[in-house]
Amino acid sequence: MKKQTKAYLYGFAAVSFWSTIASAGKLSLRYLTPVELLFFSSLVSCVVLFTILIFQKKLPELKKTSLKELGVSLLFGLLNPFLYYLVLFKAYDLLPAQQAQAINYTWAITLSLLSIPILGHKVRGIQWVCIGFSYFGVLVIATGGNVISLQFENPSGVGLALLSTVIWSLYWIYNTRDTRDPLVGLFLNFATVMPLIVLYTLWIGKGPLLRITPGLAGAAYIGVFEMGITFVLWLYALKKTESSAKVANLIFISPFLSLFFIHFLVGEKILGSTLVGLAFVICGLSLQAFAESKKKHRAGR
Repeated sequence: MKKQTKAYLYGFAAVSFWSTIASAGKLSLRYLTPVELLFFSSLVSCVVLFTILIFQKKLPELKKTSLKELGVSLLFGLLNPFLYYLVLFKAYDLLPAQQAQAINYTWAITLSLLSIPILGHKVRGIQWVCIGFSYFGVLVIATGGNVISLQFENPSGVGLALLSTVIWSLYWIYNTRDTRDPLVGLFLNFATVMPLIVLYTLWIGKGPLLRITPGLAGAAYIGVFEMGITFVLWLYALKKTESSAKVANLIFISPFLSLFFIHFLVGEKILGSTLVGLAFVICGLSLQAFAESKKKHRAGR
């Protein structure tokens, strides 16, 4: 099998798993609070990531970790998984899954905006058009198509979904400066913040920390695939591809595949406004990806 074919297979597998997470999250939240879902899924993810480190024989790299690096891991861990998933799960709790997942896909646009003050990047004309397209799509989704009235079905849920894109973008902006092995760094982020997640769950929890509920299956699924194995599959895809753009384009399949699962697994009727709004979001993201590709091509020449 050619390397590029393997890259596509790894990439499509990762995208397929990511596409099921909105459904898994929404189903789990029928039985768990957002905080409990964060606790259980993060705990499973720690076990999964540690197991992968064992199989890849990377445990010696953990032993080399300095106290300074542990401090950095804690800061990263506060962003992801602590704040990001806490906010995202709360958004899923308040909004229909189709709305929360569609809004969450605008994180790449948020990343562009935050890169201006933090990294000193310049946004050119076409990028502002991309931003406009994507956020108009969010407006269509959040208002159920009633753009002129500006009546949001759940303003708090929409605000949290948008806030999750800010947290995720900040995580990736600062993560670009991390020189550690990506898998080792991700495990340490989860491991160092896990005690805080436990304390937070105990502090605001209304029941016992460990309890048997059908939601545990969904939490375990999220811990394995959203936070664990899928990350490794995506890394393999990027390592084996001839061009990262070829694999990155697979991500545009995810939101529409996600709607399929949301409809058939969660039972939500997919609204026309969601499809129209998502089309605007994807159009903005596609234009941005095309503009970035042309920019890199010109720089290479």
